[in-house]
Amino acid sequence: MMDKNAPETGDEAGGERQKVVLRGLFVNVVLAAGQLAVGVLGRSAALVADGFHTLSDLLSDALVLTAAHFGAQAADEDHPYGHARIETAGTFGLSLVLVGAGVGIALHAAAALSAPARLARPDFLALAMALAAIGIKEGLFRYMRRAGSRLHSELLHANAWHYRTDVFSSIVVAVGVAGSMMGVRDLDSVAAIGVAILIVRMGAMLGWQAMRELVDTGLEAEKLERIRRVILSIDGVRTLHLLRTRRAGGRAFVDVHILVDGAISVSEGHQISEMVRVALMRHVSNIADVVVHIDSEDDEHAATNARLPLRAEILKRLEHYFAGIEAARAIESVVLHYLRGRIAVELHLSLDLAPTAADARALQEQFAQAAARDPQIASVEVCFR
Repeated sequence: MMDKNAPETGDEAGGERQKVVLRGLFVNVVLAAGQLAVGVLGRSAALVADGFHTLSDLLSDALVLTAAHFGAQAADEDHPYGHARIETAGTFGLSLVLVGAGVGIALHAAAALSAPARLARPDFLALAMALAAIGIKEGLFRYMRRAGSRLHSELLHANAWHYRTDVFSSIVVAVGVAGSMMGVRDLDSVAAIGVAILIVRMGAMLGWQAMRELVDTGLEAEKLERIRRVILSIDGVRTLHLLRTRRAGGRAFVDVHILVDGAISVSEGHQISEMVRVALMRHVSNIADVVVHIDSEDDEHAATNARLPLRAEILKRLEHYFAGIEAARAIESVVLHYLRGRIAVELHLSLDLAPTAADARALQEQFAQAAARDPQIASVEVCFR
């Protein structure tokens, strides 16, 4: 049975994002046509300007549509982490559009205050259209914001706030039209400057958020603590370190080192790491991928093992050291533990070689003494089975 709470795949979410944007684009086309037509018929230059402003939104919708399409593509050889950063770049582009729109509105309003335009007095039809535009754009904002939350899309969130700024601009138009109808000529210009400040602030906030993501800023402290609690809840994890996170298109990537018992098998260590990955994907929202590194000791503070030789070299040395020990020919397997900058050697022999406890102690002593002169070997332990 399919889990209803399971996150959508990149292709599913990308297709849904495109549908959301296309619906918004269609509404904008209809709204812009209505504003332009009514603005001309109702003798309102402000409404005509708002109509062109709505048409300009089609460019931002096209940007969102393009980013949503390419951002949803699966990872490939050139983009092993996927294409979600395209969506982040689109969000940053939208933030520039918002800032530019805010600055433009402010400059236009300031110019109008210094030299009020001589406009024909609009009629009630223009005011009705301006009020309708407020409702339509507020509806688009709420629809887009809900879709952004459901699809975990920062780009849709950014576009939603773009629609919210359109609501403010339409309010300015409505106030301006109403003010002109009542003879208050400068009311719309004063309101426009206040709205422009809000628009610039929203654009700057979205741009800052996108830029933080583009430079790989980590997750918030609260979410990092949540990740730590989930990891430490897994049986076999002693502690963790080097926890690193980053975002891409509203999804998070996690890298972490976990400390496990150095004596367990490779497969058990891998199983613990897999349980960490599954638990994080299941219990922490919006995580796209987890990479878990298994440590047998805290490699942030412990002596480095980087200079120690690998198995082939150590086996050659042991063969040389044990040349005079007859039981060495019966060694079944050798396990190496790299800990605290040295190697602990574990030899597995048949119990038949040591029928008594005294025989076992004697063999243990022989092997240990033979390798004692090697400074990189910490100990030799013989296990009979």
